[in-house]
Amino acid sequence: MRHMVVFSRVVEAGSISAAAEDLDISKSVVSQQLKSLEAELGVVLLKRTTRQQILTPVGKAFYLQCQKINQLTQKAWDDARDSQIEPTGSISVNAPHALIEPVISPAVGAMVNRYNKIVPTILANDQRVDLIEKGVDLAIRVGEMPSSEYRQRLVGQFREVLCASPDYIREKNLSAVALLKDPEVAESCDYVANTWQGKNINHELSHKNTGKKGTVTFHANRFNDSLSSVIAMVKAGAGIALIPDFLFYPCQQKHELENIFSDYLLPSVPVYSVHAFGSNPPLNVKLAIDFIKSQMSAIT
Repeated sequence: MRHMVVFSRVVEAGSISAAAEDLDISKSVVSQQLKSLEAELGVVLLKRTTRQQILTPVGKAFYLQCQKINQLTQKAWDDARDSQIEPTGSISVNAPHALIEPVISPAVGAMVNRYNKIVPTILANDQRVDLIEKGVDLAIRVGEMPSSEYRQRLVGQFREVLCASPDYIREKNLSAVALLKDPEVAESCDYVANTWQGKNINHELSHKNTGKKGTVTFHANRFNDSLSSVIAMVKAGAGIALIPDFLFYPCQQKHELENIFSDYLLPSVPVYSVHAFGSNPPLNVKLAIDFIKSQMSAIT
């Protein structure tokens, strides 16, 4: 390909010297690359004298094909540069189901509303997929991230809430003091768990004002593989559950759920954007990260 570019420049510039100046390389390099191209093809492309150069018939035909390749190459360069100026093209975003409706869909929707040439695909998956293997441009992941070759950026954080329906709390006569003080109270409770939590579940809490720490242990006896199902069961009075604060607050406003440990805080949970583009991600990816970060700030 490099030899073809040099050959085209020699034809267009009118001489090896002029081509060398245009390409900012020495005349000997241009001459050598031209000779190498002719040797590889087994034909003479240019007849050269001290005064002029003339394309052979084969050289004319070859130059026309080189022009087409040069035009395609230039278009590829221009398109790549333009994509970093005017957002366009596709982007795939992978995230856990729990983040799709409150975070990802609104963020991506706002992005394409502003930049309507972007074509997004949102992929809901609670598993941490291999970005390269699955062809995913951007992933949003919850929890601490192990070090990896992927580029990571903190886009937000949230806290989780141990909650139950008002009827369940009333029926069990639950309070934070009783649950923290007497393990038997916690053992008597029903716990609605996501399958990844396991059966024996410990929660460490700290008091909002004093910072005093406490631990409460539950034994899960209702299991789900989606957070939406967990929330639906808890609202129906099936027990206690741990859910993100941004999903809890709307339920609290509707008097569907109550925070059992309202005077306590659970550890914050980080949310990261992850991609495999190193230090120079496409503009679409940069924009998606910014919009998602903004949406995270809006709901937490």
